[in-house]
Amino acid sequence: MSSAAIFDLNGTLVDDMATHGVLWREVARKYGRDIPASMFIRDWAGQKFDEVMRHITERELDPEELRSVLAEREARYRAVFPEQVREVVGCSVFLAELRAARVPTAVATSAPIEPRTFAMRALGIDSAFDAVVGAESVTRGKPFPDIFLAAADALGVAPESCIVFEDAAGGIAAAHAAGMRAVGIATVLTPDELLAAGATWAATDYLHLPTDLRGILGLR
Repeated sequence: MSSAAIFDLNGTLVDDMATHGVLWREVARKYGRDIPASMFIRDWAGQKFDEVMRHITERELDPEELRSVLAEREARYRAVFPEQVREVVGCSVFLAELRAARVPTAVATSAPIEPRTFAMRALGIDSAFDAVVGAESVTRGKPFPDIFLAAADALGVAPESCIVFEDAAGGIAAAHAAGMRAVGIATVLTPDELLAAGATWAATDYLHLPTDLRGILGLR
């Protein structure tokens, strides 16, 4: 059975989780909450924007307030992007290898449309995927499997043929719930932590992926 590759975005393709932690902490402070950046990075990664806002405010926000907070946060992200954000090492090279080998690829991210489109275009990887599935396509974020199942459906492949690339424990849990194997990319958690969370493989970046994983994907 041929394999497909599904990628989380933030922290997996885009090395920006430290930035997101700081920006989320800024949002929390505006609501009178002093929440450590580590909570956003390690505990709430992969959840939808409205889900994280519910954690911060401990209430349901109306759509207009959500749009306002998102717009302000997106403006801050764009402002700091050039100096703070890069692709995860080897990402572009690995995506080109997958394309050359005709491996179906998708992004499955809880990020809203505008910030994810901006980040992918800024890094020049927006045309590297056969499908992009985002928060607007599902009602539940990770650790629920919805977004990975939606990505498999968009690619027209069976979930069990998909290999997920993730940086967060919640994303690995979501991959397992979808019946998929996971590769932990250690931009936030250590390789050992990712393996303990249930990843089948773990690597520090895309230049150091295990040989057997590359073989499964049909790469040399």
